[in-house]
Amino acid sequence: MNMQYTTRMISSSIAVAVLMSLCSIFVSGQKSEHYNSPLYSPKYYDPSQGTSNGLPEPLKKVGIHQRLGEPVPLAAEFRDENGQTVKLGDYFGKGRPVIIAVVYYECPMLCNQVLNGLTGALKGVSFNAGEEFDVLAVSFDAKEFDKPDLAKNKKASYMERYGRPGTEKGWHFLTGTQGSIDQLTEAVGFDYEWDEKSQQFAHGSAIMIATPEGKLSRYFYGIDYSPKDLKLGIIESAENKVGSVADELLLYCFHYDPSTGKYGFQILSAMRIAAVATLLGLGLMGFVFWRRNKGKEAGAGELSA
Repeated sequence: MNMQYTTRMISSSIAVAVLMSLCSIFVSGQKSEHYNSPLYSPKYYDPSQGTSNGLPEPLKKVGIHQRLGEPVPLAAEFRDENGQTVKLGDYFGKGRPVIIAVVYYECPMLCNQVLNGLTGALKGVSFNAGEEFDVLAVSFDAKEFDKPDLAKNKKASYMERYGRPGTEKGWHFLTGTQGSIDQLTEAVGFDYEWDEKSQQFAHGSAIMIATPEGKLSRYFYGIDYSPKDLKLGIIESAENKVGSVADELLLYCFHYDPSTGKYGFQILSAMRIAAVATLLGLGLMGFVFWRRNKGKEAGAGELSA
């Protein structure tokens, strides 16, 4: 065995253990995020709570209920960006997860930010739409059902922003009737309200990931999504059928927290890996020293003979 190579292996193992220990200490000192805005929060705002919180009336009726493990209405019919009638089930059963963004295309601000944040995060993920996952943007404004060019133009815009030629088959922009919209929004727990005063919809902001079979598995809130969280969510939703061994190791250290819609560092798991790495390093070091001593004893015996 090459001594230099062995020494480097030992040093690397110990370095990994120390680094993971330091990471766990660092992360344990960080405060978890809390979501106070009704636009970004998983909390449901009950109108019976009164007006003491100062929220505008429409915002008291919006929010996002998590429906983890519940099915998406696969039989619900929509119209795609090409004007073709499709069912939600057409996008499932292909062995890859589906990212769902419930938005409306004429939204002046928030929905664009949701799609911008999603696209930006996906650009930081090595997986490609149409290969390891699909993206499904669904309008919850029934009036857009009669405006097929909206979905078509929206897709063209985000294909250019995504900037990965050949992934068009993985992005889908749908419009639907009120009945189909109600089926989807109720299934994913997305509450919205029309505001007559502003002539806009009041709604929350989040994206969801569904398994290849069509069951909701992850919610990510706000308009700024972590590429790491999205990647881990895709891997877990695909039941580890995509990703590398290194990605699986990350899943051991990071676990999804439904209360925040993020992946958090698990100190205990990291410490276990650090402990195993340390033991392996010490065991390898002991083996090397044993071989060296045995070699010296054998050499001394030959000389005395």
